[in-house]
Amino acid sequence: MNFIQALILAVIEGITEYLPISSTGHMILASSFMGIASDPFVKFFTVAIQLGAILSVVVLYFKRFFRSLDFYFKLFVAFIPSAIFGVLFSDAIDSLLENPIGVALALVLGGVILLFADQWFNRPIIDDSDEIDYLRAFKIGFFQCIAMIPGVSRSGATIIGGMSQRLSRKAAAEFSFFLAVPTMFAATAKKGYDYYKEGLVLNEEQIKLLAIGNVVAFIVAMLAIKFFIDYLTKYGFRLFGWYRIIVGGAILALWFAGYKLQVV
Repeated sequence: MNFIQALILAVIEGITEYLPISSTGHMILASSFMGIASDPFVKFFTVAIQLGAILSVVVLYFKRFFRSLDFYFKLFVAFIPSAIFGVLFSDAIDSLLENPIGVALALVLGGVILLFADQWFNRPIIDDSDEIDYLRAFKIGFFQCIAMIPGVSRSGATIIGGMSQRLSRKAAAEFSFFLAVPTMFAATAKKGYDYYKEGLVLNEEQIKLLAIGNVVAFIVAMLAIKFFIDYLTKYGFRLFGWYRIIVGGAILALWFAGYKLQVV
């Protein structure tokens, strides 16, 4: 992977991580189109630069992370389901990461759901994520498990999960952002452990690419979060739903036309 490819992936990570369009799906597709998806370092890179995106949430919502211990307890409760599922089904999840067609199908199906989400969940009673109780947090955590399927979108699943628990769009989106911090940190730590367990060591050039990737992902993610919260509050999910359907449909069309995306 060269500098330009690393930059492209970092920008994609920053834009897509907190939007309900699946960052993992876009990273898989982008690295596949560039012909670098089979490189072990690329697979590590696409996960490791999530740290930059994580930091963007901490910076933007700095005061929320130091308001009370109750905040952390709720995040932990919401994190438990995905932690258990991640350990139990890690091999199955890894195999799904190598299937671009599965990503495309998940993008389309998720897009259809987003088209109707605003109609289905239109009676919120909670407008502040601090008002979420432990049971609601736990239930939202189960929605995050669905996002282990590449192309589903972690943010999309947890926001919909929050809205199903009578949260407003804004409150659901903010809780989704907060929940991303422990979830993405754990995923990055596990990927790093697996990388070194296989005897792979980062060289100087790869360390530089990781540093650049995290900085770019951090900056772009901050801009994306600000845009998304404002847009979602005013207009809802339909734009993102149509985007997912178009992208997923285009990938399927290319596949059936004979263009094969090679991931492994």
